[in-house]
Amino acid sequence: MKLEVIILAAGQGTRMKSSLPKVLHQLAGRSLLEHVIATSLSLQPVAVHVVIGHGAELVQQELADFPVNWVFQHEQLGTGHGVLQAVPALAPDSTVLVLYGDVPLVGVETLAALVAAAAAGPALLTARVADPTGYGRILRDSTGALVGVVEHKDATDEQRRISEINTGLLAAPAGDLMDYLPQVGNNNKQGEYYLPDILSLAVARGRTVASCQAASEIEVLGVNDRVQLNQLEREYQRRQAEALMREGVAVADINRLDIRGTLSCGRDVSIDVNVVFEGRVSLGDGVVIGPNCVLQDVTVAAGATIHAMSHLQEARIGERCSVGPFARLRPGTVLAEGARVGNFVETKKADIGVGSKVNHLSYIGDCVMGDHVNVGAGTITCNYDGVNKHKTEIGSGVFVGSNSTLVAPLQIAEQGFIAAGSTITRGVEAGELAVSRSRQRNIQGWQRPGKPRTED
Repeated sequence: MKLEVIILAAGQGTRMKSSLPKVLHQLAGRSLLEHVIATSLSLQPVAVHVVIGHGAELVQQELADFPVNWVFQHEQLGTGHGVLQAVPALAPDSTVLVLYGDVPLVGVETLAALVAAAAAGPALLTARVADPTGYGRILRDSTGALVGVVEHKDATDEQRRISEINTGLLAAPAGDLMDYLPQVGNNNKQGEYYLPDILSLAVARGRTVASCQAASEIEVLGVNDRVQLNQLEREYQRRQAEALMREGVAVADINRLDIRGTLSCGRDVSIDVNVVFEGRVSLGDGVVIGPNCVLQDVTVAAGATIHAMSHLQEARIGERCSVGPFARLRPGTVLAEGARVGNFVETKKADIGVGSKVNHLSYIGDCVMGDHVNVGAGTITCNYDGVNKHKTEIGSGVFVGSNSTLVAPLQIAEQGFIAAGSTITRGVEAGELAVSRSRQRNIQGWQRPGKPRTED
């Protein structure tokens, strides 16, 4: 069977109250449409056709890396009209699966079952919901066979009491779409061409219309406003947290974890509350992530601890390292085994050696640091001269006293010692002590300034 997918993504989404096309709003760090495209590609179709309209140029730009065929719907005249725009691109002998760019959580297994049901004719995905208000209702005859769909606005009071709804997702032979869609009219309260009307046309010709039921209501929920988007976000995050816990990860609060990308974890990993993972993050065995941390495109090796309130971006953390609390590791930071970066320390393009320590209140940028270096509080590598960035090289065993300023380009050789409060502008040889301070003067008899006395 040759499968093609049509994704309808042309709507403006006025209830989002945003200038951004609805399908580009994000769920777990990816756009709604990206979720749907990724799911459809997992079915290995021969082609994916995405029907776009509102904000088409921006949608194409944001999803340019995906192998899809863009189809334009210049007027949004309904779902049937949208699918009709893609029909000329279909192979007549294919089975076509129709999805929606704002329904991001439908599962691969559900879609595979729907496609299989469409081998001999149209098949519709339905769902039973507690509150069907606003949804099209499934009409069945006395034998239970599906005979049509009626939209909520066109339904009678009796039909509105039906709890089985049309999800809008269907599959059909391409030949059926080519045959039925041109016959679909818009004689309804919305004045639109409804895709499900092809089912009534098929029944009228004596065809059997199959149906599959979704595993859960949440799977087929669409996004029409920000409340619904948040509802799906929390459901998606809950599913990810539960999956982690089933794999042995200790998650402090299933409702206070956000994974906006991919997260892989070793054994005995612990994640505290309000932690955000973005991009690709890997945590080794025994890693501990404290509360209120953000990790973006980070690798953390076994036994490391990321303390509270730390922000790590494009960094590599070695085994048994300690980071934070309140640390910021910017792109290019690499910590070797046992290194420590403490509270209120910022690093950028910093390669920090085995067992080296930058414990507090420092900035280390464009720096290569050897093993077992100790950097005192308040130390700054001055890496920018106003035009270019320069590197500081610190050898193994160096001691940098507190409140030191290291002006790059600079080399401090092994076992060098920088006295506290020094501004270092020239290289320091192995074993040397570098002191750069103004001479202290103590003035005897000095009087503290006071305010002039005033009469009451």
